[in-house]
This record gives sequence, structure tokens and C-alpha cells, in this order.
Amino acid sequence: MSASVVDVLDDFAGRPLEAAERLARDLTGGTLNAHPGGHDNSIAWLLWHTGREIDVQVAGLTEGQEVWSSQGFDSRFGLGELGDSVGYGHTPSEARAVVVDDAALLLDYLRAATDALRAHIRSLSADALGEVIDEDWDPPVTRAARLVSIIDDAAQHIGQAAYAAGILRS
Repeated sequence: MSASVVDVLDDFAGRPLEAAERLARDLTGGTLNAHPGGHDNSIAWLLWHTGREIDVQVAGLTEGQEVWSSQGFDSRFGLGELGDSVGYGHTPSEARAVVVDDAALLLDYLRAATDALRAHIRSLSADALGEVIDEDWDPPVTRAARLVSIIDDAAQHIGQAAYAAGILRS
């Protein structure tokens, strides 16, 4: 039996979360909020940002609500207006202000954002994947290309978090 494109995208979308779950087993508040090499983005920032970039973009694709606010993560994180941002363009002080001592909370949010992403993917037909959703690029961006971009960005950030965690363990 061959997998459909939707099945492959759905599987692909779950991979960053699986990697984050393996990574988070050994993370404490001190490790989460450390800044290896003096970099402004901590592991907590990377995990938070990964959830935010998935959440914001999926809400845009579905014209729905972000799980950040609809599921109360905004109040659970307690980051105020800073938490409502995505992290792109954070100043060094803003990035360092994202302090989260609870790896389980970060994973809960990443899981909720990933669940929304995967639910959206599963709702699509092969034809919907080819729909042009952004004509401001050359070539225009299809729904499939945006989904791959979201997943790829998430995978890269989880990889960065794993690398930073490895630095701290050595």
C-alpha cells in the first residue's frame, strides 16, 4: 500500500515534536534557560518559538484561532505581550526575557500546535495542497510548500535546541 502525499506530510509534521520529546526528558529549568556560547536564544526560547511559528502559521492557513490563546497557553506561560509575539526580530533582551522553567509546559504547547498542524494536514485533499496561497513570491507559494516550510523550520529549531543541550552536557 502506498502512502498518499497527505499521509507523508502528516508523518513529517510529527517528527519535530517526537525529537523535542526525546530532548526534553533531560532538561531542567537551568538547562532550559541557559545561553550556551552566550547566544541570546536559550533552549526554552527555541522550543517556545517552534510552537509559536507553527501555531501562528497554522492559524493563518485555517483562518482559525491560535492555540496560544484559545487553549490558555498565553496565561500559563505568563510572558505577557512578549509571549504573543513569534520571536522573529526579537532583540537580545527580548529573547533573554523568554524564561520558562517547565519543560512539560513547553512540550504541552508544542504538542497542541503540532496537533493543530496535523489536523489541518489531514483535512486536506491532494488538490488543496496545490492551491496557491501567497502570490507575493516567485514562484507563488502553494499550501504544500507552506506546510513543508513550517515543518522544516520546526525541525531546524528542535535541532538547534538539541545541539545547545549537547553543549551544556559536555
